[in-house]
Amino acid sequence: MFDLQKIAGLFDIRADYVFGESYGSGHINDTFRIEVEQAGIRVRYILQRVNSNVFRQPIGLMENVKRVTDEALRVLLEEGCKEAYRRTLTIIPAKDGKPYAQDEEGNVWRVYPFIERARTFDMIENPGQCVEVARAFGNFQKLGANLPGAPLFETIPDFHNTTKRFQNFQKAIAADPLGRAKDVQKEIDWYLSREADCHKVVNYLSSGELPLRVTHNDTKLNNVMLDDVTGEGICVIDLDTTMPGSALYDFGDMIRTSTSPAAEDEKDLSLVTMRMEYFEALAKGYCEAATFLTPLEKELLPFSGKLLTMECGMRFLTDYLEGDTYFKIKRPEHNLDRTRTQMALVESIEAQMDEMMKVVAKY
Repeated sequence: MFDLQKIAGLFDIRADYVFGESYGSGHINDTFRIEVEQAGIRVRYILQRVNSNVFRQPIGLMENVKRVTDEALRVLLEEGCKEAYRRTLTIIPAKDGKPYAQDEEGNVWRVYPFIERARTFDMIENPGQCVEVARAFGNFQKLGANLPGAPLFETIPDFHNTTKRFQNFQKAIAADPLGRAKDVQKEIDWYLSREADCHKVVNYLSSGELPLRVTHNDTKLNNVMLDDVTGEGICVIDLDTTMPGSALYDFGDMIRTSTSPAAEDEKDLSLVTMRMEYFEALAKGYCEAATFLTPLEKELLPFSGKLLTMECGMRFLTDYLEGDTYFKIKRPEHNLDRTRTQMALVESIEAQMDEMMKVVAKY
């Protein structure tokens, strides 16, 4: 196990270490909440080890996080926000001034002040939460909209490049190492028939018709802290995948993860549906915050839900064809169940696309 006191001592905290404990439900990084005493007052921090198996260049990742959080804090303070330090993560520097510290094994660690009187949720409980989550992610993009300097480092190259995802899918069909393709031809044909959709946003980005923005790229409910008293979405967390991308990637993933009542691997596809009430809540919260959107970005918001759901389903099917080597599975056809759930959600979105366009037009 890690010597948390020793690791905390690498940072410019200037306090006496009291204790530390494992914290949160994240699967990738090792996260701890530590308590220290500063002039007789107990103060809490988040201490986190960056998983370098997933993020191959953790130092580049940390430079991104520093740039984005510094800019967010600068803008919030400039706007006179009284709660600026609750509205963005802020990095506690290491004693050498860097935004991270390395232990004797070379692990990369970081420290954030713990955001008090707020919590995350793993399941959407009502449309009101959708409004708050979407507004928080819209504000996050807005705070980074004028980030000075060079583009951010790409922590996971081609993460939402749906053209490359489609090419990988085609390669998996052609290779078919386990002979599974013949049994899932219906699913394969379903994705192949939607190839043009996979190229749409990538082509718009290439031509400059869609701008590259600072995007979060993991816009799940549990990456927004909601105030304990007001329920307001106050702070976006888990910035490891923050990099250049389209605003549509963030909004599309919100639709995918927040609008269906069914689990990602639900076998009863009759339960899978895009709930319009929840989509409207997302559109309201996001559009009210994301005032920087271009007309084309706004027009494509409903389509983004289809695209990101399709991308995710295609990745599940690709993994199934390749022998279930990427996503963890709990049963033999787990990835197949997952891809069928995404297909059902895409079909629900397609059936309601006209209505979704009307909703976005209201905001």
